Amino acid sequence: MFPASMLHKTHKTCSFARKLHKAAVEVLEGIPLEETVTSSFASFIHGVRSEHLSDIVRHRSKRMILDSMGVGLVGSTTQVFNIALRYCQDIYSTSEVSSVYGRKGLKLSPTLAAFANGVAAHSMDFDDTWHPATHPSGAVLPALLAASEMFPAGSKPNGLDLLLAFNVGIEVQGRLMRFSSEAHNIPKRFHPPSVVGTMGSAAATAKLLSLNKAQCTHALAIAASLAGAPMANAATLAKPLHIGNATRLGFEAALLAARGMEANPLILDDVPGCSGFSAFYGDYKPRTMAMPEKDHVFLLEDQDIAFKRFPAHLGMHWVVDASLSVRNRLINHIGSFNPSAIHSILLRIPVSKYINRPFPESEHQARHSFQFNACTALIDGHVDIESFSGDSINRLELQKLLGKVMVEHPEDNEANFDKMYGEVALLLDNGDTLTGRCDTFYGHWRNPLNRESLLQKFYSNATHVLQEEQVEAIIEMVENIENLPDSSHLTTSLQ
Repeated sequence: MFPASMLHKTHKTCSFARKLHKAAVEVLEGIPLEETVTSSFASFIHGVRSEHLSDIVRHRSKRMILDSMGVGLVGSTTQVFNIALRYCQDIYSTSEVSSVYGRKGLKLSPTLAAFANGVAAHSMDFDDTWHPATHPSGAVLPALLAASEMFPAGSKPNGLDLLLAFNVGIEVQGRLMRFSSEAHNIPKRFHPPSVVGTMGSAAATAKLLSLNKAQCTHALAIAASLAGAPMANAATLAKPLHIGNATRLGFEAALLAARGMEANPLILDDVPGCSGFSAFYGDYKPRTMAMPEKDHVFLLEDQDIAFKRFPAHLGMHWVVDASLSVRNRLINHIGSFNPSAIHSILLRIPVSKYINRPFPESEHQARHSFQFNACTALIDGHVDIESFSGDSINRLELQKLLGKVMVEHPEDNEANFDKMYGEVALLLDNGDTLTGRCDTFYGHWRNPLNRESLLQKFYSNATHVLQEEQVEAIIEMVENIENLPDSSHLTTSLQ
């Protein structure tokens, strides 16, 4: 005889199998599903309308769209983008209809254009960040921009259609991230946008393509099979591929669902005997999503987005602002900034191995190094795009300062973007100690960039590629996107 525990497990597994079969039949026959987590997400994607977007959500998502396009444009000047673009051009395509950031006249197939532009968005780690931690815009916007050019002339989605689909993609990511407390901390296993970003891309594209509820269910389920990338590739050329793949593969999931591809209709539910989306998290506790006509409130209404002032991992922004603070104190203390007066530098930072890099050797390692960003801010009084060039990284003055850095991990400094802080202490040769601390950097969702700062960042990024009049036209289009009759005009303006 089987042990009682085994009989219990077998009963639960069989029960799940019956439930799965029933759900699959109901999806195929169009019978209303029982309320499951997955069906509630599909209902939201299919049923949400533009009038559900509050003024706050519209305002914040427009800022995200503008910022994402800016970092994508400057990202189109990078080595990793050129590698990805050459790869895309080498793949035979009979539907070269979608535009590529910063490449006038160049067209790719829609999904490859989404991939290339997704790589551009994350090529400098300059894209926006949310909490729980992910990069939400770069995984969604390139798919929508590419898809907007895929529609026949005369039936292309308008700007409001694109804005709504974008918010659907952001909302799905945010809801999924809140199903796990693990997701609230700096990640250790999977790079978040490769997981939730793929799902967000699928949801957003499904909305833009006007898929029915059953197709939305399958788009999410297919996307789950295409999601996930390990954190081991952080600080390498491969990391931007995570965003490129998320936006492309989510897009492909929606296209497959539109063509009849089927997958598990309980993919987001936590059911015994079967790992669905829960496979990505050890403490997965999903909840149904409210229908749009009921009590649903967009997460973007409650929490703003973090926009980066310089192209590096979000954690670097705390230590840079702390370093700038203590640099000013040193100047006031001794009359000038003199690195030779510094005996040692103590960084008080949270524990996170992949961004604790004492001597980075490449631009991507430097973007993920507390030590490098702190010392660069101390020497130069700022951190910007040029800070991560080979010449800047290999400066003798910088290397000497890196050799003076020590690290502490205070127990109260959590590896959590909503709770962490950065502290930089300088021990001087004369025995004096000066300290700078940052609890909330400028650009964090608690202290968001004002309109002038955001436009300044976009203008600086976009003019690496486009003429000034083109940049002004894009700003005008995004700020009035609801009135844009053809959203593909926004896409073609980025060349």
